[in-house]
Amino acid sequence: MRLTLINQFYVPDLSPTAHLCASLAEHRAALGDRVTVVTGRAGYLGAMGQATDDGLVDVRRIWTTQLGSRTKARRFIDWITFYISALKEAASLPPQEVVIAMTTPPFIAWAGALHKMLNPRTRLILWNMDCWPDTAERLNMIRTGGLASRALRGVNRALLQMVDHVVCLDQAMANLLLSQYAPRGRALPWSIIPNWERASLFPRQNLGDRWSSPVTDRLNGRFVVLYLGNAGYGHEFQTMIDAAQELHDEPITFLFVGGGSQFDWIREQIRSHGLTNIVLHDYVPKPQTPGVMRSANCALITLEDYAMGVMSPSKLHANLAMGLPVIYVGPAGGNVHEALDRFGCGVSIRSGQTDTLVSALRGLSNNEVMQNELRSRARRAFEQAYCDTQTLPQFDAVLDFATRREGQATAEPHVPPPQISVRGERRTPRPPV
Repeated sequence: MRLTLINQFYVPDLSPTAHLCASLAEHRAALGDRVTVVTGRAGYLGAMGQATDDGLVDVRRIWTTQLGSRTKARRFIDWITFYISALKEAASLPPQEVVIAMTTPPFIAWAGALHKMLNPRTRLILWNMDCWPDTAERLNMIRTGGLASRALRGVNRALLQMVDHVVCLDQAMANLLLSQYAPRGRALPWSIIPNWERASLFPRQNLGDRWSSPVTDRLNGRFVVLYLGNAGYGHEFQTMIDAAQELHDEPITFLFVGGGSQFDWIREQIRSHGLTNIVLHDYVPKPQTPGVMRSANCALITLEDYAMGVMSPSKLHANLAMGLPVIYVGPAGGNVHEALDRFGCGVSIRSGQTDTLVSALRGLSNNEVMQNELRSRARRAFEQAYCDTQTLPQFDAVLDFATRREGQATAEPHVPPPQISVRGERRTPRPPV
């Protein structure tokens, strides 16, 4: 199969979508597909340096600016240059059987749609990580119902007319996307496949050494609550700040390792409230993240209520891989709440429930038996649902389903198959008769 993936970032960049894209690309190349990746030369934070590709995948690092995502303006300029270069590259590719387009940047699936216009037999799969323009509306970047909103919604509806299959991260995202943008006059198959981490990076018997950093001295003898990754739009931190104030004199520390638009706000809260139990550290390279997680006792994941359905936190899977109990602050539903409800590997708390958060942290920090039980459940959740050995076969089944043509038999999909739906009717792919 000739298969192309389109995403702004690719390994060795630290962004989650870069590693997800590489995981799928390398998996399909190992199965014998001729895999091309169309990606930018820059990383999430800007200039990435020299990248070394493994040769199994044809990685086409097209020209873009390298300003990074530290401000909206810089991010937008990087988006525009990637759009232009990706459209040109997609038009020049030899005919592909399948193009999988992610949503970094938003609407980049139009590059895949252009390739499909030029090669009508191509199948276009949208791997949806977030929903636009809904995200922009809920962040008040554009006015709901305004000219920009109506125009971008029209763009999205036109794009979904070209798509042959949609992969969403959770049910809330699928509900939002398909209720507003599903094409008229035909059924649009869709699947729910959660994000994942590679099992090989998190062996059960050897999870690596603890993190060594100047800030680790401040963690000694403390119960460490880790927030790892982007602290940006759509993530809720007021509940955590209120809890940190109440826990100020107790041996519990909130450790933030990463960055994002809300880091400055958190830093200001630390200063204004005199909080010494919140520690901030910049991003670390991907290979160091297991060591960071080994230094923690539990993981914090947050989501604003308005972000339900438009985005899905990607921090869950690595934390589960390291056997960290998860403290989730956000709305019920979505991928994190569903994981906690299914596997019982943490606590799900609504925004503003500071007393519940404080009680949960006190109870967990003082109960080693509970910690060990939740750690075991977290690792079990990773192995059963959120590692590549579970999710990549689901993508294989989606590709089998998407490329099946009228009257053409295909091999029976690998198990476990994804739940594939056609405009809300949930079913699994049927083997050929």
